[in-house]
Amino acid sequence: MRGALLVAGTTSDAGKSVVTAGICRWLAREGVRVAPFKAQNMSLNSMVTRDGAEIGRAQAMQAQAAGVEPEAVMNPVLLKPGGDRTSQVVVLGRPDGEVSALSYRAVKQRLMEVVLDSLADLRSRYDVVVCEGAGSPTEINLRATDIANMGLARAASLPVVVVGDIDRGGVFAAMHGTVALLDAQDQALVSGFVVNKFRGDERLLAPGLRQLEAVTGRPVLGTLPWVEGLWLDVEDSLDLASRPSSPAGPPVGEDVLRVAVVRLPRLSNVTDVDALAAEPGVAVTLATRPEQLADADLVVLPGTRATVEDLAWLRREGLADAVLRRAAQGRRVLGICGGYQMLAREVVDDVESRAGRVEGLGLLPVRVRFGADKVLGRPEGSAYGERVVAYEIHHGRAEVEGGEPFLDGCAAGPVQGTTWHGAFENDGFRRAFLRDVAATSGRRFVPAPGTSFALLRERRLDALGDLVADHLDLDALRRLVERGAPPGLAFVPPGAPPAWTRPVGDRPVRGRA
Repeated sequence: MRGALLVAGTTSDAGKSVVTAGICRWLAREGVRVAPFKAQNMSLNSMVTRDGAEIGRAQAMQAQAAGVEPEAVMNPVLLKPGGDRTSQVVVLGRPDGEVSALSYRAVKQRLMEVVLDSLADLRSRYDVVVCEGAGSPTEINLRATDIANMGLARAASLPVVVVGDIDRGGVFAAMHGTVALLDAQDQALVSGFVVNKFRGDERLLAPGLRQLEAVTGRPVLGTLPWVEGLWLDVEDSLDLASRPSSPAGPPVGEDVLRVAVVRLPRLSNVTDVDALAAEPGVAVTLATRPEQLADADLVVLPGTRATVEDLAWLRREGLADAVLRRAAQGRRVLGICGGYQMLAREVVDDVESRAGRVEGLGLLPVRVRFGADKVLGRPEGSAYGERVVAYEIHHGRAEVEGGEPFLDGCAAGPVQGTTWHGAFENDGFRRAFLRDVAATSGRRFVPAPGTSFALLRERRLDALGDLVADHLDLDALRRLVERGAPPGLAFVPPGAPPAWTRPVGDRPVRGRA
């Protein structure tokens, strides 16, 4: 089998990422050498590849589903919002400047070159490339400069499968409308639908599926049932609602350990606490109010794309005072990356917020200065006598002036901080850390000795592969990958007005394997 496919969605959080991962895992188990691809990803959840490139965490997860090493060309353009109107652009894993929503349009032609070259590179080295779209393919206000959805599909002649989330309602209208607002050339690539997150008896759904096929002239390739517990490597804030708030299982000891993670406005890499949430007897919740920190055994200040702005929010909302009271009472606080920077004595930021010198919370003997160059790495170290492998993504450089060593950062009494992401995915370190938190809080909590986060992630990826294998039309998927969109697909009126231009998407096909 050789070819490529684009998985689009009627909306953000329709299930594109998990369906892409599921197809990758299904193909990998079939012996196909497969790679994921997302041309443009807007996400604050990223990771670092072994060669030091920053890519979306979802693409790293999809690469794991495919059984291959993640690399920069799998996510050539990453947008990291720093506010409501600006984002940092990361191109092939490296920062490439800041843009506004309007100024970004001017650089898309250059980025389309990068996107198509990256896709051609993957197609030359892999049998199949499963591409994931971004948002909706029918964002008609953005179509003229689109490089991630139909613009990419047109330029690379990719068949498109549209995923719709039936759980949020309106899926038939959303699927029909997704096709009906595209012009004829775009419509010719939309080859089928996948219904996602269905609860109930499929016999009740069947008449609607037949009617959808009749009015669009496109098949429904399958219906994926709602499955609990598949949350992993969330891409954006819309995905956070799917995170469980109850423990993964009953505690091994007598007590549950409660962890409150402050949901910062520009929260990034919240997946740092996924491994904690996977521990039986550990309840992880997201907190936005001071009272939500009151009964927590551990409060985590996570990463953020905007340290100074989110620190100001922390103070406005009364959360900073709540954290200071905790520390004064000897109760545990952990800062990770941006959260660690907030705990410092001062932050000097002439790069990200350009606010200059800002007073931190003063709970750690650290001074932070932001540098223009981003630090990207895969560090290793140890804590609690356990080996730790992690990754780091930050502009702020922390100068430690005292305290006790903790990973690359420090600890002062009950407060700890580190720039390292992913530390809790190391099973031995995670269990030792939780034992220490339990001892400090007086909880009779015992970490489950056999919990392997790597194995848990593999099981979830296998579950995604099973969903694809058990519920989608595999022969139809194979035909789309190998042959492309079938000829003669029906035009669904009204289509896009002919006056709309396609300067990016009308580029000729280049570099196809």
